[in-house]
Amino acid sequence: MSSGGFFEGRRVTVTGGASFIGSHLSAALLAAGARVRVADDYSSGSPANLSPILADVEALELDLRDPDAARAACAGAELVFHLAAAHGGRGYIDSHPVQCAENLLLDQVVLRAALRAGTGKVVFASSACVYPTGLQRVPAPDRKLREEMVGPPYEPDGMYGMAKLCGELSLRSLVAEHGLDGVICRYFTAYGPRCSESHAIVAMIARAFTGADPFEVWGTGEQVRTWIYVDDVVRMTMLAAQRLGGGQAVNVATEERHTVREAAELVLRTTGHRARIRTNPDMPTGPMYRSADAALARRLLGYTPQVDLAEGVRRTAEWYYTTRDRDLTARLLDRLVVERGGGRDEPWRVQGDDGAVAP
Repeated sequence: MSSGGFFEGRRVTVTGGASFIGSHLSAALLAAGARVRVADDYSSGSPANLSPILADVEALELDLRDPDAARAACAGAELVFHLAAAHGGRGYIDSHPVQCAENLLLDQVVLRAALRAGTGKVVFASSACVYPTGLQRVPAPDRKLREEMVGPPYEPDGMYGMAKLCGELSLRSLVAEHGLDGVICRYFTAYGPRCSESHAIVAMIARAFTGADPFEVWGTGEQVRTWIYVDDVVRMTMLAAQRLGGGQAVNVATEERHTVREAAELVLRTTGHRARIRTNPDMPTGPMYRSADAALARRLLGYTPQVDLAEGVRRTAEWYYTTRDRDLTARLLDRLVVERGGGRDEPWRVQGDDGAVAP
């Protein structure tokens, strides 16, 4: 992606910058010429994720719920990408509502710190979970979630969605009342290297990797999602920072729709694992039909995601198979699919991860 020099020499903070998306974003910002500070408590982000760029970024280990820590993270930053959050896939957010509620505090502290630091703009990593769940209960092939659908009376997806919605509203209030510029990026089901097993695609790859048979799929398998590869998430986030402001919300998503069962079949084909798919409707599944409208992003950002699900799964599986210990992953998998993953200690990692994938 060409940034036209926008990031060259710019002082940038990435909260949660050692996390799955955050580490990829930090590396891309550094490559674009930004002076990057990473702020992370390593509760899900891992120092290993930063190993390719650690010598070239300022890395702060701190708890951003602490106002003093948040001030240190935002001090001198012209642009803050706020990705830090208690988050994970469906297995995590459905089983950890108390932890997800902590995002309410985290976002308030970081946003106020950015305002007081004189930050020029905050890019807030929001989620498709802010969209009304009532619109997603019944399959509707023609319905796509558009940015303007988030509004009163509101019906976000669980505590995680509620916290992200409050973060959006708080940022917009600071924009309106105090002149802090801001952008809201609503991420739809991101995946890719460094993603945890609590997310569906990586959970499926982990099951193939460990030889699971039957091959369990949560829900009926008919749930629809629009998965987006991490490289496209990063490119769209950077373009949003460059081109948008005023509290504008934009979907960071692809319009390539697949059922969960179709994704499972793709993972099996890609990995060569032969197994019988067994659906489990008793496990957390989330909304039945979550399909994104990406028209606003195409118009405002001038960008369409480049990596389709087949290629993204291939890249992610290659990363996973070369960075995990098979026996240890098999023993830990039941826990991994409901936890955030990552963190300072990752016993199932067998070698350093520079995020590289085959061309």
